[in-house]
Amino acid sequence: MRKCWVSIKMLSYNDMLEGAAALKEKLNGFQPEILIILGSGLGRLGDCVKEPSFIPYELIPHMRTSTAPGHAGRFIAGELGGKRVLLMQGRLHVYEGWDAADVVYPVRLARLIGAGSMIVTNAAGAVNTDYRAGELMIINDVIKFNIVNPLIGPNIEELGPRFPDMTHIFDADYMRVFKSVCLEAGERIHEGVYFYCSGPQYETPAEIRAMRILGADAVGMSTVPECIAARHCGMRILGVTLLSNMAAGILDKPLSGEEVIEAGNAASHRLNSYVEEFLRRI
Repeated sequence: MRKCWVSIKMLSYNDMLEGAAALKEKLNGFQPEILIILGSGLGRLGDCVKEPSFIPYELIPHMRTSTAPGHAGRFIAGELGGKRVLLMQGRLHVYEGWDAADVVYPVRLARLIGAGSMIVTNAAGAVNTDYRAGELMIINDVIKFNIVNPLIGPNIEELGPRFPDMTHIFDADYMRVFKSVCLEAGERIHEGVYFYCSGPQYETPAEIRAMRILGADAVGMSTVPECIAARHCGMRILGVTLLSNMAAGILDKPLSGEEVIEAGNAASHRLNSYVEEFLRRI
């Protein structure tokens, strides 16, 4: 595993075209409309896909493997909610040792083979003390203060501009539709700001207090690099967080990765049904 914290050596556009061609060949004529990235404990959505095809990451040139707990490390292609989807059953993280460009490589592959939208899910800690573990949050903005950025390095003009606008990362219509789905199901749904930390250590109570002052509602170790890359190449994005636990210092108990996986498993049926209905409505 390479030990590189910031993407100073981007994969070339030719590398991406090579990977996209290999993925397209494995899909055997299937062209996805929407990329869906499944977070910790949320991989069961793959069980809902009709006529699925499974493509392990290691079969795609330049694609890195997923080592995080609860991440299978494969693509699933098929139909879900009447849409042609490509699921990532297991995402990549910078804390695994991959460059930011490696983390977003599958997003760029999906865009190159025709996907125009992305649904990104994650399990994260609740920073907002009005939230409760087990609830869902639609991401309406992000905070990223670290230097982990997939756009560092020479810009690839074929993907997007040198300085992409991030005023509206998440699609307003997508947020409205997903919120309607949840409310109709009786779900208590939040809209809030996701604070990105690289991990892998959990945040300190002092850091959580600072995040709350800055306006964060949830904190996690993923999602933002993928959203930066997706906006860079013009994709429409829906971001959904499962609040798997209260962040450090809110409750008098230690945090654990097992807790996050268990919360994801417990909430997966609800979230899966909401995503499937959302797809039917867009």
